Amino acid sequence: MALLRELLTEIEYACVRGTLDREVTDIIYDSRQVVPGSMFVCIPGAVADGHRFAAAAVEAGAGVLLVEKEMELTTKADVTVIKVPDTRYAMAFLSAAFFGHPAKQMKIIGITGTKGKTTSTYLVRSILEQAGRKVGLIGTIEIIIGDTHIPADHTTPESYLVQKYFRQMADAGCDTVVMEVSSQGLMLHRTQGFVFDFGIFTNLEPDHIGKGEHRDFEDYLYCKSLLFQQCRTGIVNKDDAHWKAVTAEHTCTLETYGIDTAADLRAENLAFVKEKGSLGMRFDVTGLLHFPVQIPVPGRFSVYNALTAIAICRHFAVSGEVVQNALLQAKVKGRIEPVKVSDEFTVIIDYAHNAMALESLLTTLRAYEPHRLVCLFGCGGNRAKSRRYEMGEVSGRLADLTIITSDNPRMEEPRAIIDDIKLGIGKTEGRYVEICDRKEAVAYAIDHGEPGDIIVLAGKGHEDYQEINGVKYPMDERVLIKEILEERQRA
Repeated sequence: MALLRELLTEIEYACVRGTLDREVTDIIYDSRQVVPGSMFVCIPGAVADGHRFAAAAVEAGAGVLLVEKEMELTTKADVTVIKVPDTRYAMAFLSAAFFGHPAKQMKIIGITGTKGKTTSTYLVRSILEQAGRKVGLIGTIEIIIGDTHIPADHTTPESYLVQKYFRQMADAGCDTVVMEVSSQGLMLHRTQGFVFDFGIFTNLEPDHIGKGEHRDFEDYLYCKSLLFQQCRTGIVNKDDAHWKAVTAEHTCTLETYGIDTAADLRAENLAFVKEKGSLGMRFDVTGLLHFPVQIPVPGRFSVYNALTAIAICRHFAVSGEVVQNALLQAKVKGRIEPVKVSDEFTVIIDYAHNAMALESLLTTLRAYEPHRLVCLFGCGGNRAKSRRYEMGEVSGRLADLTIITSDNPRMEEPRAIIDDIKLGIGKTEGRYVEICDRKEAVAYAIDHGEPGDIIVLAGKGHEDYQEINGVKYPMDERVLIKEILEERQRA
């Protein structure tokens, strides 16, 4: 609970009705969640405008309305109406004040970019926790607060939830937070109300462009760039062609990292590591730091992720030995995640669920010169059919064998989705088999694994369910593999 007058100190506003001397019990942006004495924030959304539900919120007991449009309330209820230029922007500052500005009690790290955000956040958390810090995490997969893991709905939650999680993290003893910062999150002001201690840019490729997201690539880039007006220290990948544009209007100090350019922190002498049933990379850190590193995940982009984490953790005075040990042990669920099945061949689980991600993954694995590159994947139902054609064509072109199976069919027939994927593969010379049941498909891949093969299970990644006809059934590929291996052992 907080006094309205005190919550409003950092924003521009006009009180158009009622009194500022009112206690606010909570801040709500969904009228169905209104509780007595709460502030209801009227947000104009892509589907519905919160202003339409203002009267209903008052009926439900809201004591304050936060609006950005002129409104007429017929009700005679005792309610305060606060008008601001932008309710989303204002909500971020009000939420920070409501929870007592928890970001000021911790070091806040924000990572943005098209790829690498999720992996980099987990690597940072792994390194810093090994160095003795207590680290909260907010990202695409989950929110981590101590031993509590909360499944995520958005890469960057609404500003109210960000502040709520910050408060819980600070109360749990966290001294650091590492979070993924999406372009949508920046565009919708979800990260306003506090200043990042460190803002990181990994890379930029055309993505999230279309209805309900960004109107074009320039808008996407601009939204990414906002992070560097909201942080104290910016750390950017100098190898990315867009780094200058992303930081053009920065208000922070800047430093760089990279592989190919004269960056402040560099990875040199990259080497591919291929051991019994596992793949990795080895490189030397040079520039601002000097020590060798080996990571148990394949590919050049894995080096970038590790270098991102090293560039951040340098500011926390973490020793090279701690960094080396943490990176050697770090594993991110569903992001080029190795699963030990055999010394003869390698099995990897990855979230790649569009053509761009799948092409990047398969091209990376090709560099390890496998006996065969086997790609198992399906596509989600009730999504653009073009994704199916494109992923089929990529796998047909780059994999030696494609195993087409089911992903999240949702309300569609799995066989119809498989037929669409086959149209894409048909444009190539690629060999394929189709096995609709995903467990049977995984079993086929394992049973037919040959020495030197790399087998990729793509599309599900960190997900532990399969959505069929509106119902989410438990299905974790790690569990499937365990069950398959146990069944083979019993047989």
